[in-house]
Amino acid sequence: MTTAPVKSSPLGLTVLVLLHHRPLHPYGIQQLLKQWGKEQVVNVGQRAGLYRTIERLQAGGLIAVRQTERDQQYPERTVYEVTDEGRAVTREWLEQMLAVPKAEFPVFPAALSNMLMLEPDEVTPILERRAAHLADQRAALEHLFTETPPGMPRITLIENEYLLAVLTAEERWLQGVLSDLRDGRLTWSREMLTAFEEASSQAE
Repeated sequence: MTTAPVKSSPLGLTVLVLLHHRPLHPYGIQQLLKQWGKEQVVNVGQRAGLYRTIERLQAGGLIAVRQTERDQQYPERTVYEVTDEGRAVTREWLEQMLAVPKAEFPVFPAALSNMLMLEPDEVTPILERRAAHLADQRAALEHLFTETPPGMPRITLIENEYLLAVLTAEERWLQGVLSDLRDGRLTWSREMLTAFEEASSQAE
């Protein structure tokens, strides 16, 4: 009986990588994700999402039940281990995710594309709030680096290094947009947009 291919996901990849180190039960996986700071790059806030991912990996033959732990202090816990197929798929997913940019659809660009529904003076304070959130996130990431023990290999925090670079770039871009909004270099109105629409229709 053949199993259906499992669709790759950031959480699925991370679970497989953790199980390369040692067999784990779901609670142990969640704790290790947080301990290693992986919640910065994968969504581990909802345990239900982790359980669904584990179910998909098991159904696809990428992980298997190693044993069931029974302890009077805790509910019964199922311990999982990665299979040979899971090891091969882990490498395949990792290479694909590293090498090929994926067409993703994050929330912010979608909101930007519809920003013209608001007036420029409405948008400015909203984007100022985003800039404040970005500054807080950047400060939190910078703090992580100051807390890093001396001699820790750079590779262990490479994802945070990337996130910091992206945050810094977005923050710089956003400050430029805010400056243009405040100075009137970036502006629009219903009349302006209507006139553009009419001109575009006539050009067709």
